[in-house]
Amino acid sequence: MHVLDGESRLSLRPLFAERAGLRPRFSFVAMAKTKSSRRWLDRHFSDVYVKRAQREGYRSRAVFKLLEIQEKNHILASGMQVVDLGAVPGGWSQAAAGIAGSKGRVVALDILPMEPLAGVTFIQGDFREDETLCRLREALGSNSVDVVLSDMAPNLSGNPAVDQPRVLYLCELALDFAREELKPGGALVVKIFQGEGFEGFHKEARNSFRRVVCRKPDSSRSRSRELYLVATEYSL
Repeated sequence: MHVLDGESRLSLRPLFAERAGLRPRFSFVAMAKTKSSRRWLDRHFSDVYVKRAQREGYRSRAVFKLLEIQEKNHILASGMQVVDLGAVPGGWSQAAAGIAGSKGRVVALDILPMEPLAGVTFIQGDFREDETLCRLREALGSNSVDVVLSDMAPNLSGNPAVDQPRVLYLCELALDFAREELKPGGALVVKIFQGEGFEGFHKEARNSFRRVVCRKPDSSRSRSRELYLVATEYSL
């Protein structure tokens, strides 16, 4: 299971082979996947947020989810230290670094590699492993954290009975980390899916934050079950 940034990843090998002049032996399943991939690409590149991200120089359309949350909840400010979990390809880190400015700092983490970003310290590793957490804490040093962002999600199987516990596990890890590292008054933004366990996690977050709301940003695809829990005013 890979911890991703929320944007689905797909194999384009059949398309690349076709463009290269190769003639692979397609099964009906492979042909169906190729057609599905073409439809996904058509929807992706016609997406208004994809076009806007390209026009404004952001790494992914997902950045607009964070920017909408920022507009409504004002979680980020100049000089803040921010942790971005599940950062690849870097859209959230990019936006957070721009807001935090030269006096602030963003520490990003993902299981996948990420191209460097100005103002961002990147750690590649699995957030579920103790060794990765130690590296993350070493990077933070003695400075407390103002905001924890988590756009983490597992590779989804399409079976809610399997996917939902995996999603909640990552949410719980992000909440535990926030409780350990946030300064009083700090904030947590975490992606969560509607389904079993959602209400319990929401209640648990309210035990540590004075204000907890859920957001469904306009840039979040309507067919997606994802929501963003925005918890502010952390209280020890």
